[in-house]
Amino acid sequence: MSSTVQITFDARDPRSLSTFWRDVLGYVHPPPPGVELQDGMDPLVAWDEFLERSGVPEEQRNSASALEDPDGAGPRIFFQQVPEGKTAKNRVHLDVRTASDLHGEERMEALETACERLVALGAHRLARHEPAPPLSIGFLVLADPEGNEFCLD
Repeated sequence: MSSTVQITFDARDPRSLSTFWRDVLGYVHPPPPGVELQDGMDPLVAWDEFLERSGVPEEQRNSASALEDPDGAGPRIFFQQVPEGKTAKNRVHLDVRTASDLHGEERMEALETACERLVALGAHRLARHEPAPPLSIGFLVLADPEGNEFCLD
């Protein structure tokens, strides 16, 4: 029997960081327990209302956030608030597969286009690694708004 994986990010601002990654990956914020979202309802608004009804103090309402793959194929992603900031390079990072079937300049152009979109969302571009066959087909290194490095691959 295999295990499933949840990816957990330590974050200063779980809600904002989860919103960034939602837009990067095409994931969704799940609804609160026992709440069925109506068409067009913002799940973050539903969470605000749920936490208020549940008596969670306002200063604790941004202590966690989560994302799910709407197709049910990818891992759940959890964001938990921590008091300390990021101080060193991640030991684990995500590779966001955006041009897996492309090669050469066509691949690098597709990665650059994806990079522009992510920078507009709040990512920071860190490096470009050119294709070096046969071991590397090229990739870009970025950081999310809280400094977590990831690759566009």
